[in-house]
Amino acid sequence: MMFLGAAAQLGIFATIAAVAAIGEAFPSLGIDLKIAAAIGIIGAADGPTSIFVATKLAVDYIAPISVAAYSYMALVPIIQPPVIKLLTTKSERTIRMDNTEKRISKKALILFPIIVTVISGILAPFCAPLVGLLMFGNLIRECGVLERLSKTAQNELANLVTLLLGISIGAKMQAGEFLQPTTLLILALGFVAFVFDTAGGVLFVKFLNLFSKDKMNPMIGAAGISAFPMSARVVQKLATKEDPQNFILMPAVSANVAGQVASAIAGGIVLALVPWLLGGS
Repeated sequence: MMFLGAAAQLGIFATIAAVAAIGEAFPSLGIDLKIAAAIGIIGAADGPTSIFVATKLAVDYIAPISVAAYSYMALVPIIQPPVIKLLTTKSERTIRMDNTEKRISKKALILFPIIVTVISGILAPFCAPLVGLLMFGNLIRECGVLERLSKTAQNELANLVTLLLGISIGAKMQAGEFLQPTTLLILALGFVAFVFDTAGGVLFVKFLNLFSKDKMNPMIGAAGISAFPMSARVVQKLATKEDPQNFILMPAVSANVAGQVASAIAGGIVLALVPWLLGGS
């Protein structure tokens, strides 16, 4: 599932290359590698990661990038099904996967967020704030001794942060800055990144099935994006439509969670690589 989450980030890097090429071909647009990277990260379908990267690389475009990221997250049920159906056959969409429930110990539940944070921080230090906060939420929920903090984080705090985030981004949407041709380009290329991410996950599962005895349903690869849990629900709905007795929700959710972590790591890799490619600027 970790590899599925990583494969579903294909659209990020493909879009970065495409946007950088457009910037080279049309210098008047003023798009450099930093802006290209900020646009490409929209494909992660992860609002916080998109905003985090934009504040570091393209602060002037944070408003359209944020709008594109959250818009396409909301449009998962509309965007993903046609892409999945285009890349899979009916027989592939009806593949059933074993779903055996296993009891997870309390120690494993507590160690998981800690280990993920440490490993992610070592591999991509720039992603530590994103992964660390994501895993901190898991830790305070699973440790069993911070129930008040866990409920606050899931409800009041989340609502306050969402409200402040919306106000902050809205303040950047001044007509003179937002109503520009570049905004439309960002929205269009964000859509391309999203589609390529979905396609990357599906095609990677199909590739693995060439060498695997136990076939996986290629649709779960589409859930490797970070739009949790919407993407997993979309995949399960498609599976049920093809075969009412086919339940692949749990593998899809696993890929979806892996996509959340992978998108944050991808953001950290982008933040590390882009300044290095530009000579430290």
